[in-house]
Amino acid sequence: MATDKVKLLGYVFSPFSRRVEWALKLKGIDYEYVEEDIFNKSPLLLQLNPVRKKVPVLVHGNEVVSESFTILEYIDETWKQNPLLPQDPYARAISRFWANFTEEKVLDAGFTALICSTGEQQEKALKSTIEALEHIEGDLMGKKILGGESIGYLDIAMGWISYWLPIWEEVGSRQVLDPSKFPATISWINKILSHPVIKDNLPPRDKAVAYFNGRRNFYTSGKT
Repeated sequence: MATDKVKLLGYVFSPFSRRVEWALKLKGIDYEYVEEDIFNKSPLLLQLNPVRKKVPVLVHGNEVVSESFTILEYIDETWKQNPLLPQDPYARAISRFWANFTEEKVLDAGFTALICSTGEQQEKALKSTIEALEHIEGDLMGKKILGGESIGYLDIAMGWISYWLPIWEEVGSRQVLDPSKFPATISWINKILSHPVIKDNLPPRDKAVAYFNGRRNFYTSGKT
């Protein structure tokens, strides 16, 4: 089964798609990439993911898997080389906790603060984002439970912070990742961005900035 053909439906500016690509490349898995237009969804995407209608979608032989965290675990359990998740059950549970925490408390709030909102709503979302990052800085980075010398599941799950969050800061004209407040996080970001699998598989920054500027204009037009 592991030798069946692999196809990934993704979107160039989606951090969720990119984390799946990183996992596939770290595992050394050959795959066909299909770029989706998320604003004009293809019949193939709607057929493969009729419930959520979103990327990423992984097709492995006759198996179809959606939702990026679920795909990461599927990849790790199907191809045993270069394990992503820790082998220890407790460490695996902790990795899942922090991945979900970062998704719910940093990504959602950060996108709201820097791309979707203005005024009081923006200030509230910024505060929530920074408070969540403080937990990550103190409770996670300080304990050094990320991938060590090699990057793993949690690095991939949180890897969007290294590239997308600074772009959102630029677009939203607000700083979240203050180096004086988040030295361990900044050090981790530099490590992630220097890894060849990550740095060679990122969207062009100028095009990403232009894309998210467009999204911010869309979400905030008419807001004061």
